[in-house]
Amino acid sequence: MSETVPELLAELAALDDPRAREVNERHGDDHGVNLGKLRAIAKRLKTQHELALELWATDETAARLLALLICRPKAYARDELDRMLREARAPKVHDWLVNYVVKKHPEAEALRLWWVDDADPVVASAGWALTSERVAKRPEGLDLDVLLDTVEAEMRDAPDRLQWAMNTCLATIGISHPEHRARAIAIGERLEVLKDYPTPPNCTSPFAPIWIEEIVRRQDAVALQVG
Repeated sequence: MSETVPELLAELAALDDPRAREVNERHGDDHGVNLGKLRAIAKRLKTQHELALELWATDETAARLLALLICRPKAYARDELDRMLREARAPKVHDWLVNYVVKKHPEAEALRLWWVDDADPVVASAGWALTSERVAKRPEGLDLDVLLDTVEAEMRDAPDRLQWAMNTCLATIGISHPEHRARAIAIGERLEVLKDYPTPPNCTSPFAPIWIEEIVRRQDAVALQVG
């Protein structure tokens, strides 16, 4: 017997932990459901696209996260994904929508071009996230010099989420493309974006010069071991 939206909403409500909600709300996410438990529900439900549409329509953050785990990414129309992105104001919903759905969609490149210059900085941040994906995996056709020019001119004054996405692209260029590495590091050092970001022990700083140099160091170490 298939599970209904009201039953799933009740299950999610029972899993809501006030302490987890407090932590999540500091990052803009209004839910308190442990993500491991959320993934366990998704594993039980398997892919159910119609149910995912109903869960998304509830406008509940935990329900939308569950929807993104059980949907069929290629079943969405491009305009539908655009509408969903503009509705997805919670950062975790936004991130999962881009990473778990849009990146798997056949029109991901069209959406990247549509979003990257959007007037809404949260929408534009999705375009930059998709650009970072291309920089790392399919850079053919991208003008990396132009991307670096844009980052250099706009990142320092960009709103937080757009700034973070542009910084990720800057670091990705420096990591993935040695011929642009010196310039990417120099831009990061000059702009000093996220230089003082609090970084937990054993985590890599998001400050682009440190991020680039640390990941390249790790890659070189692995290459030496393999060689």
